[in-house]
Amino acid sequence: MAQLSLFLVILFALIVPLLMAKLRVNAVPTAIAEIIVGILLGASGFNVVGVTHDLSFLSNLGVILLIFLSGMEIDFYLLKPHQGKKKNKQAVNPMRIAVGSFLSISVVAVFLGWLLKWFGLFNDVALAAIIFMTIALGVVIATLKEKDILRRPIGQTILLTAVLGEVIPLMLLTIYAAVNGGNTKQLWLIILLFMAAIVLLWRSKRLYLWFNDVTKNTTQLDIRLAFFLIFALVTVAEKVGVENILGAFLAGIVMKLLEPSHETKDKLTSIGYGFFIPIFFIMTGVKLNLRSLLAHPRSLTLLPVLVVFLLIAKLPVVLIYAKKFGYRNGLAGGVLSATTITIVLPTLAVARKLRVITSLQSDVFILAAVIVCIFCPVIFNAIFKLQPEDRIKEKVVLVGATALTVPVLLDLHDKWYSVKMMTSDEEDYNLYKSRVPSLDLLPELTEAELEQNGAFNGNIFVAALMSDKENLRLAKLARQKGDFKRIIVCQKRMANEEAAQLAEKGIEIFNLGNVSAALLRALIESPAVYRVLTDTKNALYSVVVRNTHYTGRQLADWDVAHDITVDRIHRGQEWLVPHGYSVIEEGDELIFSAKSQAADRVRKVIGRK
Repeated sequence: MAQLSLFLVILFALIVPLLMAKLRVNAVPTAIAEIIVGILLGASGFNVVGVTHDLSFLSNLGVILLIFLSGMEIDFYLLKPHQGKKKNKQAVNPMRIAVGSFLSISVVAVFLGWLLKWFGLFNDVALAAIIFMTIALGVVIATLKEKDILRRPIGQTILLTAVLGEVIPLMLLTIYAAVNGGNTKQLWLIILLFMAAIVLLWRSKRLYLWFNDVTKNTTQLDIRLAFFLIFALVTVAEKVGVENILGAFLAGIVMKLLEPSHETKDKLTSIGYGFFIPIFFIMTGVKLNLRSLLAHPRSLTLLPVLVVFLLIAKLPVVLIYAKKFGYRNGLAGGVLSATTITIVLPTLAVARKLRVITSLQSDVFILAAVIVCIFCPVIFNAIFKLQPEDRIKEKVVLVGATALTVPVLLDLHDKWYSVKMMTSDEEDYNLYKSRVPSLDLLPELTEAELEQNGAFNGNIFVAALMSDKENLRLAKLARQKGDFKRIIVCQKRMANEEAAQLAEKGIEIFNLGNVSAALLRALIESPAVYRVLTDTKNALYSVVVRNTHYTGRQLADWDVAHDITVDRIHRGQEWLVPHGYSVIEEGDELIFSAKSQAADRVRKVIGRK
């Protein structure tokens, strides 16, 4: 039975996303679908999966990795005021909005807990308040990731609100357990957990940089360090009597502050979401026993009240978000913040150990949390709409204002790119500042200057000064300090071996001499190709297919097919020649030619989930 249960859980962890893609179910997050499948497989449904030792271990590891990755998702650049810019009263401060939102939630949660006691439905005000103020950080992150807004201001605001809705209740749960268990002395031990996190950060910084230089495929030292941080802080958390997921969250923050490479984060995300985290969500559904609840109809009278109160508790979020993000997205953000399951489970487990809640009451609370978790992300996906400022997909940081870079900046599509340009040459600054509003003068281009002006916050970094040596320094600094998807360095001369080493670190080389020679050859051999490459009105573009409405279909069946000419399809490591009968898969990158207006539409509808 144990082996069959493990097999079925892993099987359905594979099947669920495949079925959702095949049936084009886009409104429901994968995490919620996995909880529903768990309910069907467990005691509430067909009862073919039981809670075994192996599944409990994998599920616990899944929630630990989920919370660890949650800590890694926080963009600390958004938590501090941006220096070097004029203050803007309308600017979004995600941390300030999140703190205000959570404080409002806390006040309402205490009031709702008192109402439950006043009506005689549930007597423990403190426990009810903790549950009402919790937010399911894992479900929120999964939903924001699938919506592709996690790194945008509204996504970071929702994320930070959810972080507070997970960490603060964890701390309160620790205090609650200590007080009700008669062991208040352990509260002082929480300081040890934070001290351990600080020590690990302080001692691991240089070690991590060295790991990055010596790691290879057979060692994967960056991943080993990540798991060391996880288990070190989880162990300390358990020893001092704190829930282990608080230690996991601190480990994620430490890992984020170590500034891991994009490849490291991709590997950790693949390990978590590829295997362990789906098991946690499925087992959450498996553990829920609806049959025992149905056998006691009186206990179900509490269910609709809890569902309504879980929603009312997050009503202040709607009002606060609406002022910054508009009523529609404010409502969507408030509804998503109402999701609560991750912390509810350990909270109720602690309450059962302390015998302050019955098993039946615990199941009602869990069922209410599951119901909210199922419907809130669906409502969010139906309501949320990207604002114009959120549609800018790529932020480009370009260092060097020259006759080459300024025209490139002006030609970049303003609906696709937000460009910040910097220069150390005062003469160039005075020459181009009237044409480039986003141009900043940094006389020394030191690390402190660059960091102060947000040079390490973006998606693409381009070092295009006149000095090859200086460009190389900036590119390496951007790789070390930033979280860039691409780094481009301009070089007049570079040995092939050095170029290969940079390519291994994810740094791309732009050699003007090679490009000029290639264009001249194209003009001689293929004039039409040259005209396509140099035409700014009807040019070559690329888009990664994310909209599942267009996946699994032949290219000829697309409603935008007549507006574009697809030249190549990049799938995995292969370049495919397109045909009308070519079936497009999610994640394919299409290289196509079109007029700028048509390219706008294609990137908007095909490149969005």
